[in-house]
Amino acid sequence: MTALTLSTAGAATLRADALVVGVAKGVKGPVLAPGSEAVDKAFDGKLAAVLATLGATGAEGELTKLPAASGLKAPVVVAVGLGPVPDKEDAYDAEALRRAAGTAARALSGSKKAGFALPAGSVEDAAAVAEGALLGSYAFTAYQGGENKLAPKDAKDSGPKQPLAEVALLGGKPRDKAYKAAVERALALVEEINRARDLINTPPNDLYPESFAAVATAAGKEHGVKVQVLDEKALVKGGFGGILGVGQGSANGPRLVKLAYTHPKAEKTLAFVGKGITYDSGGISLKPAGHNETMKCDMSGAAAVFAAVVTAARLGLKVNVTGWLALAENMPSGNATRPGDVLRMYSGKTVEVLNTDAEGRLVLGDALTRASEEKPDAIVDVATLTGAMVLALGNRTFGIMANDDAFRTSIHEIAEEVGEASWPMPLPADLRKGMDSPTADIANMGERMGGGLVAGLFLKEFVGEGIAWAHLDIAGPAFHEGAPYGYTPKGGTGSAVRTLVRLAERTADGDLG
Repeated sequence: MTALTLSTAGAATLRADALVVGVAKGVKGPVLAPGSEAVDKAFDGKLAAVLATLGATGAEGELTKLPAASGLKAPVVVAVGLGPVPDKEDAYDAEALRRAAGTAARALSGSKKAGFALPAGSVEDAAAVAEGALLGSYAFTAYQGGENKLAPKDAKDSGPKQPLAEVALLGGKPRDKAYKAAVERALALVEEINRARDLINTPPNDLYPESFAAVATAAGKEHGVKVQVLDEKALVKGGFGGILGVGQGSANGPRLVKLAYTHPKAEKTLAFVGKGITYDSGGISLKPAGHNETMKCDMSGAAAVFAAVVTAARLGLKVNVTGWLALAENMPSGNATRPGDVLRMYSGKTVEVLNTDAEGRLVLGDALTRASEEKPDAIVDVATLTGAMVLALGNRTFGIMANDDAFRTSIHEIAEEVGEASWPMPLPADLRKGMDSPTADIANMGERMGGGLVAGLFLKEFVGEGIAWAHLDIAGPAFHEGAPYGYTPKGGTGSAVRTLVRLAERTADGDLG
């Protein structure tokens, strides 16, 4: 992964492949952001004018490269847009800084070192720049650049372009404990987000329930997280009918993985539950052509939960965090669950399966009940659950449902604080009737309209009494199919990890919400 340092060098004296400066959109043209003073001085105070001549405006996402002036050690200056000039001087939005740093880092892939002279006058600004640069440097190249046996022996195969190797953060205070802590936090957080991205991007022939469980086990040993894996025999013995019902059509058996991070001084416990469908064909209710190609991403919720628990452990947060990964592969076969079958869930409740492509709520139902048995102070589940949520909120925003309005509001505020677009959604009681079944206690489908809310109501049935619970439907932002932007790559994004980690941090500080 890209290295990150708090540089003691100034922008003018830093030896690097490029210097990154920020430029905002002013009324009369581009306006240089704080941090760029030394670079501007090398241009005799005319950097903004030069950028304007080149067509730069300072709009968000805009990037302009130009040769460095003679007074700079770096040969290239990269000016990245921050959007409108803020009302208050130096008060740049943290998300604008993240996105700008990510845009620059992506543009500098293949470079060995870049100095980021973006606004970093506060610890919060420095943390935002660090996160954005590291997130933007991500690339998934594990399956690229191998030996081509058909190529001539003397052919040079450079392979895929590698991410920016080192980010030197300028303008901070390298000897200040708060700055050091912010950088260390950013590094740990992004390393785990990028691990989640790797898992989401891994082809389903290599990532299946057993191999995902093995990754979690190895990470647990490395970072002091206790890991327990329930295989098929244990799931049968325990009566986990939802997970077993979804996974029984696949040659790769299901798993339920428990990750437990504990702190000796913790006063609160959080449980995170993740949907981990490592490939979703739809089962017998087979998805139509054009809807299968990206279904390796249907385990994004489990990846987010896994990353969040490991991050909490790496940061040593004073809170107990338990993660539950409900892992299965949803495939059609002679053994697969059929529409009309009835499953007995871990809770004892029976479910009539009307659509085998509504499988995420089945594995989550079992995991939510099991998590509830341990009486945590709150439960948050994360899932790429419904196409209906994408229709409602688009591709960049996840929905939040909860059994407690205050808790839902708190999760929404946290998500917005860390730069993850979200929106609070209701759980209308009248939609519950649509899941009434003449055969079982409940059906796994209800009314078509409001399908994302129906799924939330189904999950609510499996949460223990008196436990605050929130459901994050990340079906939109979990996997990005378009061109990269800001710090968001093509493919797996690691959606919801930052929200879960900040929730854990707030809880550790005594503010559960």
